[in-house]
Amino acid sequence: MGRVNTVVFACMDADTLGGIQQVTHTVAQGLALRGHEVHVVGLHRAPDPFKYVERPLYEHHVVQRRHLGDGSRRAARRGVSRLLSSLGPGYAVLTSPGVVSWVADLLPPRLRAIGQYHGSFDHARGTPHFAAVRRDYRHLDQAVFLSPEDAWRFAEEALLPNVTDLPNPLRAWPERTSFLDVPRVLGIGRLAAVKRFDRLITAFARASRTQTQWELHLIGDGPELSRLRTHAASAGVAGRVVFRGRVPAAEIGQEYLNGSILGLSSEHEGFPLVVGEAASYGMPSVAFDVSGGVRSLVLDGTTGVLVPPSDVDAFTGALGGLMADPARRRRLGAAGRVHAESFRADRVLDRWEDLFARTRR
Repeated sequence: MGRVNTVVFACMDADTLGGIQQVTHTVAQGLALRGHEVHVVGLHRAPDPFKYVERPLYEHHVVQRRHLGDGSRRAARRGVSRLLSSLGPGYAVLTSPGVVSWVADLLPPRLRAIGQYHGSFDHARGTPHFAAVRRDYRHLDQAVFLSPEDAWRFAEEALLPNVTDLPNPLRAWPERTSFLDVPRVLGIGRLAAVKRFDRLITAFARASRTQTQWELHLIGDGPELSRLRTHAASAGVAGRVVFRGRVPAAEIGQEYLNGSILGLSSEHEGFPLVVGEAASYGMPSVAFDVSGGVRSLVLDGTTGVLVPPSDVDAFTGALGGLMADPARRRRLGAAGRVHAESFRADRVLDRWEDLFARTRR
């Protein structure tokens, strides 16, 4: 470990069940274990808090209980300013464009500003995020993206002079891997519209017509549950699509051990940790090719299969092919585990410390 620093991670809310929050708490705990003074700050309280780390070694702050609205903006900024002014020299990691716009101008000079973007360039280009990143991130000490491809495209098209890339880290590295012999496809994530689990159900229903022993297990909860149940019934697979609900983080490893293929059917993704986690258990993925982060995790034909975005027919073919071919599942899964080594937490934490050292110069 190099020099010990103060590191602040600021989120709009730090405790919702979501990718930004999971990564924030994983990196915060890892840096705290290495001796850094770490603070995780939520600008407002999560309506349904999720506990990511059982025994956090970092300080956790919630600036205000109410959701940030026009009436509470001034009070929230005062609270953030007081907190930041009490901290020693180091780094403030602002985890989204919204946080950058709220917090960047409140940072004292002794805290270097690092702006993260957890989405992909492909998604940002069609949303207000692209304009926000182009406008605000150029003024920070570093702008951090999830893959080399995303960083390069933001540098080229948003004209950012300060880009680098850091992948999301895996929470843990399993000693055991799946035998890939349980006829089970996994879909993991919040049951929200953007995840497009309806497409995964459709592809599974078609692919399993000749593989009737297979099941699809959807792990997660969310507002789409009722609609997805109805969709599974209309596709004729209600009895073979199992809605598992939310599984505690400590138990998710057993789900990977009991699965054989991961299906990623999202409309857009930044750097989907579920793919890296599946690969660490030796499990191949079938995924829509929606971002540089997905492409950095799934090496098409080597560690899994990529298909064109929204192409359910291609997804069906890729999924059915793996369901019918255990030897190919094992070959891709073994290569995926080797590839996932680069996303182990210790290696990503090394890169965070390298980033701090570069930013300090």
